[in-house]
Amino acid sequence: MTDERIFPDQLRAFATAAYATTGMLEDRAALCADTLVQADLWGHQSHGVMRLPWYMARLRAGVCDPLAEPELVVDGGAIAVLDGREAMGQISAARAAQEAVDRAKRHGIGAVAVRNSNHFGTAMYFTLIAARADCVGFLSTNASPAMAPWGGRRKVVGNNPWSWAAPAGSHAPLVLDIANTGVARGKIYLARQKGQTIPEGWAINAEGAPTVDPQEAIDGIILPMAQHKGYAISVAMDMLSGVLTGSAFGPGVHGPYQARERSGAGHLMIALDIAAFQPIENFGARMEEMIAGLKAVPLAQGYDEVFYPGEIEARNDIENRRDGLLLPDDTLEDLRNLAHAIGQTEKLPFT
Repeated sequence: MTDERIFPDQLRAFATAAYATTGMLEDRAALCADTLVQADLWGHQSHGVMRLPWYMARLRAGVCDPLAEPELVVDGGAIAVLDGREAMGQISAARAAQEAVDRAKRHGIGAVAVRNSNHFGTAMYFTLIAARADCVGFLSTNASPAMAPWGGRRKVVGNNPWSWAAPAGSHAPLVLDIANTGVARGKIYLARQKGQTIPEGWAINAEGAPTVDPQEAIDGIILPMAQHKGYAISVAMDMLSGVLTGSAFGPGVHGPYQARERSGAGHLMIALDIAAFQPIENFGARMEEMIAGLKAVPLAQGYDEVFYPGEIEARNDIENRRDGLLLPDDTLEDLRNLAHAIGQTEKLPFT
């Protein structure tokens, strides 16, 4: 990794320009770019600009539609269904988040199902839309197969991430964003980008043997978190994201790592209006009390501080906005190659 720091505005401008070459409208290109850069700012490089060439390949191949307009196909008060019509997952998820918040403000709860969408990056980007609107937000999605059913040896279950977010009084929002594999698949791709091995216990190879080689893990099976529990949670998220929404599920979902198949990904976004339960001031004070209780716990050996979910990302965001981002060499090279391919080398924010 080089020591050349890249400031987020420059990186966002390049990603926006890249998306715009596909014909995507400027505001949508800016949204899709922001989700990538924001992931890097949070410290989640596995979901950051490393993915821009993958998304661009899908757009240029026509399996993801840069001009698609998600369509409201069910409008039932607190409940809605959106057909993404093969739009970028970020576009469909942002629309679903806003729809859920708007419905929650009218009904106390809003639930929006999304079908025929695509991979949307970090789920917390969208649940935070709800948290900033004084709602509790939930978002699930399904993904291409990454793990086997517990006891099996063929991958047919996605890592199917999910996220919760809520305002936390004077603190940055409390946010959970996890996949149900022991590690997000993007972290294995990131290890490959960096030329690193992966820890034992993350994956098995195609023959079912443990591996520390990221390529063998990609070709093999990523293991679920908490053994059978992670597998079961992932199936439940596929029920919510795929079966309930009317989208694809199981092996019918295809990931962003290829540009041959339409995705078929589905999502479910729920927003709960906190004011329908109690005054928002009371909720904020109670969240502060809960966080204080977590941080007051005596520390285990080797730990300097207790963090609540989302706190590390909030700190990383402040630091990386101030100091700039450091990206892996392979990511920089992939972005250079993309810039040459689309004629946007003058927009590159690094040498």
